[in-house]
Amino acid sequence: MPKSQPKKPRITEENYLYYYYDIPFQGSTSAGKPLRKLKDITCPYRGIKIIPGTALKGFEKNLDKCKTSSDIVRLLTQYYDNLLPTEKSMFAIFKDFSMLNPDDNIQNCLQMIYNNCLTKLKLEEFSVLDDVDIMSRKLSPSTALKLREKTTKCRQIIIANNKQDTFKRKTFLSSLDEIIPNENEKEIFSDIKNKALFLPTSGSSKNAFVVKYANRTQTESARRLFIGSTGSIEHVTPESLGGINTIGNFLLTTADGNRYRENMPLPEYIKRHPNIPIFAQQYIDDVIRNIHEGGLQGNETYPYKIKKKLMDESKGRIMVSLGKYKYTEEEAAEAVKEYDNRWKHYKK
Repeated sequence: MPKSQPKKPRITEENYLYYYYDIPFQGSTSAGKPLRKLKDITCPYRGIKIIPGTALKGFEKNLDKCKTSSDIVRLLTQYYDNLLPTEKSMFAIFKDFSMLNPDDNIQNCLQMIYNNCLTKLKLEEFSVLDDVDIMSRKLSPSTALKLREKTTKCRQIIIANNKQDTFKRKTFLSSLDEIIPNENEKEIFSDIKNKALFLPTSGSSKNAFVVKYANRTQTESARRLFIGSTGSIEHVTPESLGGINTIGNFLLTTADGNRYRENMPLPEYIKRHPNIPIFAQQYIDDVIRNIHEGGLQGNETYPYKIKKKLMDESKGRIMVSLGKYKYTEEEAAEAVKEYDNRWKHYKK
């Protein structure tokens, strides 16, 4: 009797991070559900318009029907404006490939350019490791030596190109936590760890994307281009650092923006993405527009709460204006109170 095929996991807007970003899915963002209903929202971390999570189901259904590179390109074209920079670069590669090979699949495209991209990826990785080594000169000899041992091992793994012992960005970043710097070195060592975060990922480098997805299926590669731009609930103050699960600590961001911040302090994240303060203002303006159009009922105080949270967490680097908001803080609080009273009456 033939074995039954494993059931395909049901992908929802809540669990896609678990399946496609390799991070634990934690159902601790239920207070942020009202944000998922917002429309035409700018990602405060990436500056693109977020693809609503509600679009995920339709995309998955259409993706299952795609057989060729041409099918994939046609499906993704409608989302092109929402794609992130690396994803747009990959889309351009797939589009050019499909024009020459309309009946082929995009995995053959990735296989064709794999070796060239692998070489370029190694150079990208070496460049960051070189920067880390240069910064290590500011450390004491003993701490610098420990750090050099880590970067040297990484270089050896990258050069060896042994599939059984591949270079993993996460492993290197975690290994830095094993080094305990002297008290007077903590600030520079923190800068070094933040520099190491510039090691390429599939979200920041098309070479890393090609290397990671060359042996995946066509469906996985196409889905990855889409998923990074979909909506995700982000803790402004990370849970691991004491952030609470309340809407006043939540942003609606792209999955990519959420994933690659990790637990990085917001001021450091802004150093890596200096346009975040500008994007945050666009985000707030979009939220305000949604509220004026009848959205976020019962959460009219959200703009005030998130304004304060962003300013505090960014140490003053993000100072958004609520000049377009029709509610004063007192009027917003009254609107929330009226909504709660109506809701209580409705439940009775």
